[in-house]
Amino acid sequence: MMIWDSHIHTCFSGDCDTEIPDIIKQAQKQNLPGITITDHLDLVYPEDPSLFLLDLEQYDKTIRDLCSHSEEIRILYGIELGLAEGIEEDYRRITDTYDYDFVIGSSHMVHGKDPYYPEFFEGRSVKSAYEEYFESILENIRGWDGFDIYGHLDYVVRYGIDDNHPYDPMDYMDLFDEILKELITRGKGIEVNTAGLSYGLSHPHPALPIIKRYRELGGEILTIGSDAHRYENVGFGFEQLPGLLRECGFDYYCLFKNRIPEFLPL
Repeated sequence: MMIWDSHIHTCFSGDCDTEIPDIIKQAQKQNLPGITITDHLDLVYPEDPSLFLLDLEQYDKTIRDLCSHSEEIRILYGIELGLAEGIEEDYRRITDTYDYDFVIGSSHMVHGKDPYYPEFFEGRSVKSAYEEYFESILENIRGWDGFDIYGHLDYVVRYGIDDNHPYDPMDYMDLFDEILKELITRGKGIEVNTAGLSYGLSHPHPALPIIKRYRELGGEILTIGSDAHRYENVGFGFEQLPGLLRECGFDYYCLFKNRIPEFLPL
């Protein structure tokens, strides 16, 4: 298996205490060619406003030094930005200031609420909660597109799905079509995020019909990431991906360096 893991968190992220040496050891154990570290920055998180703030100066110094001097494995420098209305200029300044290899744009909050908490689903159907999440992705893309790929497009289903509320992406394909067309028009990609598998779902994020539809619409930029918050999950489920992605029309994936995609065979 020789797939680069382009979505990994370290102790710089507010919801992660994993040390970088442990990540490197696991990546070597998994025979990965390299990793991109993409710690969280969410400027708006009402549940705990400081939780996902990132010490950008220290992060820059630490990861740049690591990229330059790591002898064990190749490392690239990224960031995951939690998108929300009203902070577009802040993110523009940050991406203009720091020379990231890779920028993930993600939706963690939905109009000020985190779907991680059950309150997001209370008092309405799971379907309407999912729809609000997907609609917020469209709003975020139209508000600011300074990212390279959009992360874990159907992330919300981690928290709403159960035996009584099965998830069928086809129920939301009209919304996904709008999202994917916006991304393609703007030259942006999506990721295959295997955290869906590590959370016990039967599919990565997004589900395979969405990846296939992205390809049918002309989408070409596809990165792969574990979204690991524990070192044990680095490269999780990657052995399944070549076959799954070929079913969706892909025989390659992308790696970003200096914000430019390189196309690599699966």
